[in-house]
Amino acid sequence: MLSPLLRLLLRRFALLLGVYVLLRAGFYWANQEVFREASATEVAWAFWHGFRFDMAALLLLNLPFLLLSLVPRFDKGWQGFVRGVYLTLNATGMALNIIDSQYFKFIGRRTTDELFTITDDIQRQAGQLAFHYWFLVPPFMVLFGLLWHFYPMPTAANLPPSPAASSLQRRFIRPLLEIVLVAVLAVIGIRGGLQLKPLRTGHAFVQLPPVLGHLALNSTFTFLRSLGYQAVERRAYFQSEARLQQALAPRMPAADLSAPRDNVVILLLESFSSEYTGIENGGRGYTPFFDSLATGGLFFRDHYANGRRSIEALPAVLAGMPALMESPFITSNFQTNELHGLGELLGRNGYATSVFHGAQNGTMGFNTFAGMVGVQRYFGLNEYPGGAKSPDYDGHWGIFDEPYLQYFAQQLSQQQQPFFSTVFTLTSHEPFPVPAKYKNRFTPGKLPIHASIGYTDFALRQFFKTAAKQPWYKNTLFILLADHTSQTLTPEYQNTLGSYKTPLLLFHPSGKLPPANTSRITQQADVPATVLDYLGMPDNGKLLPFGYSVFDTLANGRALFLTGGSYYLVHKDYVTELTANDQVRLYPYQRHNLPPRLLRMLPWPNSTAKNCVPACSF
Repeated sequence: MLSPLLRLLLRRFALLLGVYVLLRAGFYWANQEVFREASATEVAWAFWHGFRFDMAALLLLNLPFLLLSLVPRFDKGWQGFVRGVYLTLNATGMALNIIDSQYFKFIGRRTTDELFTITDDIQRQAGQLAFHYWFLVPPFMVLFGLLWHFYPMPTAANLPPSPAASSLQRRFIRPLLEIVLVAVLAVIGIRGGLQLKPLRTGHAFVQLPPVLGHLALNSTFTFLRSLGYQAVERRAYFQSEARLQQALAPRMPAADLSAPRDNVVILLLESFSSEYTGIENGGRGYTPFFDSLATGGLFFRDHYANGRRSIEALPAVLAGMPALMESPFITSNFQTNELHGLGELLGRNGYATSVFHGAQNGTMGFNTFAGMVGVQRYFGLNEYPGGAKSPDYDGHWGIFDEPYLQYFAQQLSQQQQPFFSTVFTLTSHEPFPVPAKYKNRFTPGKLPIHASIGYTDFALRQFFKTAAKQPWYKNTLFILLADHTSQTLTPEYQNTLGSYKTPLLLFHPSGKLPPANTSRITQQADVPATVLDYLGMPDNGKLLPFGYSVFDTLANGRALFLTGGSYYLVHKDYVTELTANDQVRLYPYQRHNLPPRLLRMLPWPNSTAKNCVPACSF
């Protein structure tokens, strides 16, 4: 028979498991569109699968509480203190999960220690975030109240016998055995079982459809597991370097002395998803100017972002590095590794290089990363006239897109030609503000972001009006693309590929661009190779081998990203998935939709990582 101490401990832990069922239900309700392809039975299995992650997370989070609970004291003061520790620890876990029900909509994954990388941003936005997401407070208060009210306290009925009446076994041996038992069970629970390797995030994505892995997980688990340094497991998929190079099939730009020495401007547009453009949706969109510009340039309809977060976009666009880790490269332990980007390669060829971002300097480490890849100058909020005191400040993140793009155009006119410059817009970021003077001007749509996208499109129109009057305009290649996707409404985009589907447009005022196959697959990591190829500059073996120039008519396009613990490789014919447990799955490629989950998947024979060279070849 269990002692009163263990009975109390089990009841308290069972209460937490019940709360996490409610948290998972709330997460599912807030993100139903993500899981719409799953049947009720599959959702139920995800809830059941989630108990394993709940146990691991709660045991890890409540280690101090477990230790205190094993102290054989039942007086009111001590038990009140233990209760306070219990409520404090688990209030943090509940808050993470409740916040993630909304944050997941933007990053497409559960929260990790990346929160520490945007702490300053969160502090600056605390007021508006609290105002905008006030509706998250009531469920937190309700759950906290449930914990407080139903927390089992010792009563006369469940108190142990007095020490005087206790035997030696009851007083010493049994408590010692219970402590050992609790310790052993806690270790097994935190590991997630008796398997060789401890439970990790990728283990959540073993059922079909894989997107249910996000439901099986909880934010406490993903956050705690990401704390501290986690060495990236070294995987050997190829028997030799030669086989690896064969699979990567790198095709680097060659020197061409006849190529133009044009300026290059990259416009990286915040949350500018394909779902919002008219040109990709039969004219139903919020981007009339972008749509018109696309008709005069090279528009790639099968383009994908390499990540779901802004912090993952710059490494892909400026250095050809897809987001291949759960943690962003910019804030990882690999951030000081040797990396060669467009800033360095063009700078060595006489280009003036710069990056512009209207947010506070240091946001997401953009200024640091720009320097790492050889960009000579960084322009942030500090460099903008008036900074945060400017009337152009949006009160949240930085400078509104229209005035900032005007400022960007003026600054380009002051740079020595040829120049290479990147601007990262920000207005179409949550809370999706529109300047007061433009209230009701832009189509509101059904999502908060729609009007903000309309405003950014308008800001682009004004930028090109100004740029067209500058002497450098006619000799400039413009590359327009998004950092990632955002809020979604259309079922067509509510799938694995749709959540990475973004536009890519190359525009030159002369209309003269090299021939390209605009129906090929492209990705953000193609940008560096494309720029060097257009300018006729060899990379001299410096670029990473993930991207291809869009002007390379002999190369097969591809896109690579990591989601739900699986790596996806997108080709024109098939999409290859390498799962967290080293299984290979093939899906016929259908524009940006993976086929319906009930379609038969095409597994590669002996589909394990060791045999994935044919299926995984690039």
